[in-house]
Amino acid sequence: MSLDAPRFCAAATLLVVQDVLKAVAYYRDVLGFRVGFTYGDPVFYAGVERDDVTIHLQAAHKMQRQSGRGAVNVFVTEVDALHDELRSRGAAIVHPPGDRPYGMRDFEIDDLDGNRLTFGMGIGGSD
Repeated sequence: MSLDAPRFCAAATLLVVQDVLKAVAYYRDVLGFRVGFTYGDPVFYAGVERDDVTIHLQAAHKMQRQSGRGAVNVFVTEVDALHDELRSRGAAIVHPPGDRPYGMRDFEIDDLDGNRLTFGMGIGGSD
């Protein structure tokens, strides 16, 4: 038994979607994630990854929740280059990149189900 304090190692955001396979294809083909796993027959749960970010996708009918009500903030480098990449792949840009008063430069997209993803990077101090 270790005497060290427990340490958090990672986290995965869970987003509720209508069709897991369609969502996986969107996250792979449009957002540039790789498929980490799929689960179920038919598939009702999956994980996608890009660099150090992991997002899990679960079918709404398995959770008895509506899809499209989730949100995640993803901290990135080169936010403008990422915006251009995602836009060129057909991402639905909700708010284009901009410098925000809270010290971030970010942009927002909605996935196929309306879950909101904000991609941003720090630009200095905030008030």
